[in-house]
Amino acid sequence: MANASLRQARKAKNDEFYTQLTDISAELYHYRQHFQGKSVFLNCDDPEESNFWRYFQLNFDDLGLTRLVSTHYHPTERTYKLVMERDEDGNITTTKTPLEGNGDFRSAECIELLDEADIITTNPPFSLFREYVALLMEHKKKFIIIGNQNAITYKEIFPLFMSNELWLGVNPRSGTRKGNNLLFAVPDTYDSKFIVEYNGVRCMQVSAKWFTNLDIDKRHQPLTLWKDYDPEEYPHYDNYDAIEVSKSDEIPVDYFGVMGVPITFLDKYCPEQFHIIGLDRYTVPKEFLVGGRVAVNGKPKYARVLIQRVDQPDGQGE
Repeated sequence: MANASLRQARKAKNDEFYTQLTDISAELYHYRQHFQGKSVFLNCDDPEESNFWRYFQLNFDDLGLTRLVSTHYHPTERTYKLVMERDEDGNITTTKTPLEGNGDFRSAECIELLDEADIITTNPPFSLFREYVALLMEHKKKFIIIGNQNAITYKEIFPLFMSNELWLGVNPRSGTRKGNNLLFAVPDTYDSKFIVEYNGVRCMQVSAKWFTNLDIDKRHQPLTLWKDYDPEEYPHYDNYDAIEVSKSDEIPVDYFGVMGVPITFLDKYCPEQFHIIGLDRYTVPKEFLVGGRVAVNGKPKYARVLIQRVDQPDGQGE
């Protein structure tokens, strides 16, 4: 359902999914140490509508921010920026000034504001996620952003996981959720069969994740491995030298070769414990793929992340 709703939104270029304050608070709680003395830029947020602006405005002092900037976007009209900052005397002021253009995050004036900021946090348009992340990486920015879970598998995004330039955030189980999906508020004009109501708010349920390149404790917590390797339970792929591990919680404790795990593994990935070798569709030669995937007994699996233990017996591994 969530993936279908994303496809529908992409087709309509309707990216007006508003992150709820509860979800912002639940995630950003884990980054508090990163905000002290820093400036934050919300480059995809109308401050009159954005709960990101509301969160940082309410917590400006508590987080120790020096500056908060949000740019409003309108596709056809000039718009504005809102700036909250602390002067040398410690006084906090908020000013609203017009932009020269429409507030597109790709515009020269918004990129200038991007370069001035320390941390970027927002819910960027899902349909422009690849382009948005590329801009952040090009300008070497620190960020905490939301994207759909399938963005993990994009050919422009997955290599950033491999090179440890980007990883998943905390993604707490609390907040406004229905099953595994986050609930995003949508305008009254948004029409979809996937709309649900949550506390009187019209919401779209989406398989969304927080993406970041800021260090968090969770990233360095290794998985507890407990299950012994059994070749009957962990078959080899037909078309790649690796074993199938269908559940990340059941990675064998005594296997040191290459393993294929679901993309949900990245929620538990610890770089001190595992190497990411690749994603099946980008790693296995195309002529060996079955339906674009690794396969067991001729049947393709869902997307698999190929991993290997960092700690290797002498003479094995990298």
